[in-house]
Amino acid sequence: MPDSTARFTLDPAFTVGTVNPRLFGSFVEHLGRCVYTGIHEPGHPAADEAGLRTDVLALIRELGVTVVRYPGGNFVSGYRWEDSVGPAEERPRRLDLAWRSTESNRFGLSEFIAFLKKVGPQAEPMMAVNLGTRGVADALRLLEYANHPAGTELSDRRVAHGDEEPFGIRLWCLGNEMDGPWQTGHKTAEEYGRLAAETARAMRQIDGGLELVACGSSSRAMPTFAAWEATVLTEAYDLVDHISLHAYYEEVDGDRDSFLASAVDMESFIDSVVATCDHVGARLKSEKKIQLSFDEWNVWYQRRFQAEAEANPLDWPEAPRLLEDNYSVTDAVVFGSLLIALLRHADRVTVACLAQLVNVIAPIMTEPGGPAWRQTTFFPFAQASRYGRGVVLDVRVESPTYRTARHGEVPLLHATAVHDPRTGAVTVFAVNRDRSRPLPLRVALSGLDADRIVEHSVLGDADPDARNTLAEPERVVPHAGHGARLDAGVLDVVLEPLSWNVLRLAPGA
Repeated sequence: MPDSTARFTLDPAFTVGTVNPRLFGSFVEHLGRCVYTGIHEPGHPAADEAGLRTDVLALIRELGVTVVRYPGGNFVSGYRWEDSVGPAEERPRRLDLAWRSTESNRFGLSEFIAFLKKVGPQAEPMMAVNLGTRGVADALRLLEYANHPAGTELSDRRVAHGDEEPFGIRLWCLGNEMDGPWQTGHKTAEEYGRLAAETARAMRQIDGGLELVACGSSSRAMPTFAAWEATVLTEAYDLVDHISLHAYYEEVDGDRDSFLASAVDMESFIDSVVATCDHVGARLKSEKKIQLSFDEWNVWYQRRFQAEAEANPLDWPEAPRLLEDNYSVTDAVVFGSLLIALLRHADRVTVACLAQLVNVIAPIMTEPGGPAWRQTTFFPFAQASRYGRGVVLDVRVESPTYRTARHGEVPLLHATAVHDPRTGAVTVFAVNRDRSRPLPLRVALSGLDADRIVEHSVLGDADPDARNTLAEPERVVPHAGHGARLDAGVLDVVLEPLSWNVLRLAPGA
């Protein structure tokens, strides 16, 4: 094989960890058109009796979402949960400070739970409590309303509102991005750590089986990063199960090579948070391991949004078009690489939420009164959710490299592999970061039964800026790769330039 070949070996004796299904979560926030004219549009030709768009529900099921975080995001720091329950026509309209919009509350907590039931039993709620403008007492009231069976004022109120069965929400976020000065009710690490600990302790008095997520830094770029996590966990280590990470990536000033290497930053971010968590655990002499909830991640052109917001400040509209990024093939390849990064850390990243689900920096787009369609980023997520179940194998890549301005020398190949011990199937997820040249890849299979190629799916295009739109909703779709060979335990394949690849291998029939 030529020196330009990338290589790695797969062996079931060398693993990272088992994939938690929650790794394929998403996020619904009352922001822009994510809810209204996204998942909920009464009067739409495809709307059901509850006003949910059945065309969108079908796409969400196809996407394979397993957990949905709600109701924010920045929105939660001004959220009054009691505004979102009871008869919809009696709910108050409120100013949403986070996105300078007007919230009608026509879609609320009960509607969210009903929406998840229609997505399917695999879709689990992840509820955030308001620790920005509210606190411990409000979190307890929400928990009692949502989860207590009956016999108390709040649980009986839920029953009277038409939800006889409790919602059974197990996974809860203790606020959102509380280190951010943009957050309503922003706090210091000491203030938040104490509040998170008090809230967690009180919530566990109602239900000791809850899983709780403390706010980590809202970005690795925050000046308090790592010190924030250490301070918060010193207060709350024994009371929480996860700490959150948030990261968004975009192409800056035409530096596409650095953008394609965004997962280098994501993996380093994960490693840094793991090190911080384990340092605090060691200091506290605890045997417990804090898991990571990467509950906001995506490609997001934030600089564009910020410039538009400054030029045209909103005047409290209802469900405005906000953050409706239209993703290219290049964006999808980076997006796939971020999925690979999450899988490569499946031992500690046990929850992850793509932000967001519909219209707002989303894999699914809709037109009010019109169709719904898949963005380019839809396909890597759907494939990873469907085929990325099982045990992540330890992939140590040998690859040609390229130089980037932001990340230094970076491998052209980014890859991982997932093994299903029950069936013997192996799925390789691989990204070729080279923008102009194909990349030969050789994978040695050791101790694995897979001896045939079931599929080689490729997302790539001669036009790296091609994208799906209302006018051309299927301009970009995955296509079959050609020429892959599996012989005597060695897989040889050539990856197209700038491409996301899924290679599915299985034992012979």
